[in-house]
Amino acid sequence: MRIFYHDQFVLPLPEGHRFPMSKYSGLRQRIESDPAFTGCRLLVGPSATDEDILTVHDPDYLHRIKSGRLQDGEARRIGFPWSPQMVERSRRSVGSTIAAARAAFEDGVSVNLAGGTHHSFADRGEGYCVFNDVAVAIGALRREGRIRRALVFDCDVHQGNGTARIFTDDPDVFTVSLHGATNYPFRKEQSDLDVALADGTEDAEYLTVLDDTLEQAFAQPQFDITFYLSGADPFKGDRLGKLSLSKHGLAERDRRVFARCAGGSDGVAGVPVAVSMGGGYAANIDDIVDIHHETVRAALTSWMCASP
Repeated sequence: MRIFYHDQFVLPLPEGHRFPMSKYSGLRQRIESDPAFTGCRLLVGPSATDEDILTVHDPDYLHRIKSGRLQDGEARRIGFPWSPQMVERSRRSVGSTIAAARAAFEDGVSVNLAGGTHHSFADRGEGYCVFNDVAVAIGALRREGRIRRALVFDCDVHQGNGTARIFTDDPDVFTVSLHGATNYPFRKEQSDLDVALADGTEDAEYLTVLDDTLEQAFAQPQFDITFYLSGADPFKGDRLGKLSLSKHGLAERDRRVFARCAGGSDGVAGVPVAVSMGGGYAANIDDIVDIHHETVRAALTSWMCASP
């Protein structure tokens, strides 16, 4: 299994900025020290090209990002101040998901240790998202003739509004979002399948809803690839989550998603999976790292079980 990272591209954030940037390097270090990943390849993610990004994003928006000529309020909506490092890191986030998607066709599953930038629209960014990594990966794979149909299965606690809007009129991309009903974004878009969860939802209820959602998603015509945005933010200790899942519940969520993608005795064919981490905002960075680490371990287990 191949795992892509780009945490060495650090954003210069103002003092007091609340985004937990250190979770990315912490996750990579945790994986490097875990003997379970000895046989995996840990690789620096490539930078997405303009050609990649323009499969989805508006040329004027890309120009404003590259040149730093953002309109009034654009940087504020994104949440990061503009800098050359912000541009490069955003390209790497997208490039890592593209690379993970390509690798998934050979390995069965591959992981971007960041990504999940699902609040980015074709013509704007918001919510810590500059370019939409999954949408651009789908565009790049289509350009290469690798896929026609794709599933986006998004378990980040915040609705994937940018992704939903980008694929609103695309019958070959099925967008699924399990998210907090009262959480950001407060103006939701329309995914193909939206599941809005009440504040305080706990493990048992969440997993029951998850199983039903997986059934509905995989009742669709066969997909060529699944993009799984896992998210650590449904955790009960997350500052921005509002749900109440335990670490055990989140690990079980991951196991069920990967098991369904792998197929089984019910006749569902296996589907390659590209994983992005999505959000995580717990006060204790170790909690975020624990949850993301278990997601990557679940991906590895699913790949080992599926391998002949």
